[in-house]
Amino acid sequence: MCPLVFATAVALVLAHPALGRKGKAPTDLAEILARMNDTAKRLKTVSANLEYTKVTVLVDDKSTETGQILYRKGKSAEIRIDIVKPNQQTILFRKNKAEIYLPKINQIQEYDLEQKSELVQQFFLLGFGSETGDLKKSYHVKYLQEEDLEGDTTALLEFLPRKENLAQQLVKIQIWISEESWLPVQQKFFESDGDYLIAHYSGVKVNRVLPGSAFELHPASGAKRVKMN
Repeated sequence: MCPLVFATAVALVLAHPALGRKGKAPTDLAEILARMNDTAKRLKTVSANLEYTKVTVLVDDKSTETGQILYRKGKSAEIRIDIVKPNQQTILFRKNKAEIYLPKINQIQEYDLEQKSELVQQFFLLGFGSETGDLKKSYHVKYLQEEDLEGDTTALLEFLPRKENLAQQLVKIQIWISEESWLPVQQKFFESDGDYLIAHYSGVKVNRVLPGSAFELHPASGAKRVKMN
């Protein structure tokens, strides 16, 4: 899978709004999905710190990227990912188009993702803004266990892709759902070759007003645009 598509899709699967826990934590999948669905309906924007850790099993290599993410819900979702370390870059995702700005070489790389739209949409379903009924159309969903994650009590869910084109890329996905926010705080994506990626989020702020300029690139003068596909 194109790393850009993968990173962008993963970015859509987060949120941690400050919503108070209501009653006893459920261990029934239907109730967990119902609470996720209710929270998703109220979600408009998300901003958060992010950490991506990619593990390449064959060579026993682990690499980590850190930065921030902005998300705005709408007819067409808008996502901005600012990677700060180790290599600074900005990724913008809107509709079926993605742009990556590389400040070191002052270059903007453009990607047409129209042919990948179905795959990206599958990731959209794992996050917010989609009915949980659609989740079950695309994945076999299973509740695994309750687990403490850095002081946050979570419900660990497992998603197995139903569609072959997605299953060829991802064997399964595990998501830790906060029992306070009822949205993901961590995801683990298992690729078909045995490699996996962990996405973790902190300092999340929900439903803040994000201006349109936040979803635009602001490159240095003379930036060169390059179409990558």
